[in-house]
Amino acid sequence: MQSTDLPLGIVRGEGACLYDENGRKYIDAISSWWVNIHGHAHPYIADKVYDQLKKMEHVIFAGFTHEPAVELAEKLLSILPGNQSKIFYSDNGSTAVEVALKMSLQYWNNQGITKNKILAFEHSYHGDTFGAMSVSGRSGFTKPFAGLLFDVIHIPPPVSGLKEESLSALTTAIANAENDIAAFIFEPLVLGAGGMLMYEAGELDELIALCRQKNILIIADEVMTGFGRTGKLFASAQLKNKPDIICLSKGITGGTMPLGATSCIEKIFNGFLSDDKAKTFFHGHSYTANPIACAAALASYDLLVNPVCGNNIKKITESHEGFIERNKANLFLKNIRSTGTILAMDFINNEQISYFNSLRDTLYNFFLSKGIILRPLGNTVYVMPPYCITEEELNAVYGAIETAGNVLY
Repeated sequence: MQSTDLPLGIVRGEGACLYDENGRKYIDAISSWWVNIHGHAHPYIADKVYDQLKKMEHVIFAGFTHEPAVELAEKLLSILPGNQSKIFYSDNGSTAVEVALKMSLQYWNNQGITKNKILAFEHSYHGDTFGAMSVSGRSGFTKPFAGLLFDVIHIPPPVSGLKEESLSALTTAIANAENDIAAFIFEPLVLGAGGMLMYEAGELDELIALCRQKNILIIADEVMTGFGRTGKLFASAQLKNKPDIICLSKGITGGTMPLGATSCIEKIFNGFLSDDKAKTFFHGHSYTANPIACAAALASYDLLVNPVCGNNIKKITESHEGFIERNKANLFLKNIRSTGTILAMDFINNEQISYFNSLRDTLYNFFLSKGIILRPLGNTVYVMPPYCITEEELNAVYGAIETAGNVLY
């Protein structure tokens, strides 16, 4: 708080842009923390939210249900990998992960089997609540709470140069604690806040297959990668070995309001069916399955499955690939990479690639001065725009990145 500038006052949004209280326009090249997939103040979503507000704003989601929640569950299951069977609602990405962790641990407990270990990737990020922090990679985010987080087996992600090390680490972990591992959780294809680290679906499939042989549940955290970000509706669609549990949030409502969802296969659901009330999944929030949030998600779904959205995702993907091609010789950038609509690169300086790299603030303020919102992860800059971004706007973002080195160094 002591060293941070006063926040900008934003008064309205339209398409891929935001406008501050002084009338200045900014291109939102990170979709306001990866949530706004269709653009700001989208009239279709606004109309659907208004229609729902006139009918019902909220009802307790325990012993009651409502049409938007039922319809949304059905539509989510229609686009998720075909093995998914049930939807459990919560409020955000962290809680979607908490639900998945509790679900997997209690699934074994309900069968009288003690499995208390979770497998996860180093450098991963799964949220800011305690369970989500525990399965995240140990970092500056989690350091103040290190002694309070539960023990997790972390292995290297199978990024370039670490593929064999990742598989070897998993093999060793299973050999040492096979009967104690309840689940393996991961961000499929892209580790977000850990530095936009990218890896191939085939490498992840190998790890999942090994876990499956050892009866370890598979959790895909698609909070960031879901709803088209990796070029497919879900990153898990690119896997041969499908997850048992999937965590969703961020883009689910098109960035309109908070909503989380955790899907699971029928086997997980059946693990809680019992006359013994002690086997109940005791997890519920006041605003679980809020009808207004569900209405926003249904509107976002309509836009997502429209061919126009698919074409926009394809255009952004191809534009990112073009950026990479023409910047191969850029002296200031290295490890330029993309997966679907996610583009990332590392600016070179004398410090390690890190969230706390001092270049972060310089880059952030430079982009802001150009009317572009890019929020570097240390010296790693990424672009994750709303799908409605125009070619002109995207080129303005690229141009600012390409000239940053010439100006700053």
